[in-house]
Amino acid sequence: MHDGESPDKGESRGDRARKAQAAREAERKAKAAAKLRENLMRRKGQARARRAGEADDTQGLPASTPSAAKSDESS
Repeated sequence: MHDGESPDKGESRGDRARKAQAAREAERKAKAAAKLRENLMRRKGQARARRAGEADDTQGLPASTPSAAKSDESS
């Protein structure tokens, strides 16, 4: 290699684009895997709590707030 040449001198624009796309895809897959692990751990904790008779830790509406779904008032 001569002075001033970059190591990627022989790469075409398409090669760099494919490498960038592959890097984005790998990052997306890593994020998805991390979310799946987080969800699995949360669900396992909920299952353990149910077996132990404890209340579930919820991340949504508090238990004292009425549900957003309307109940059947026709009866």
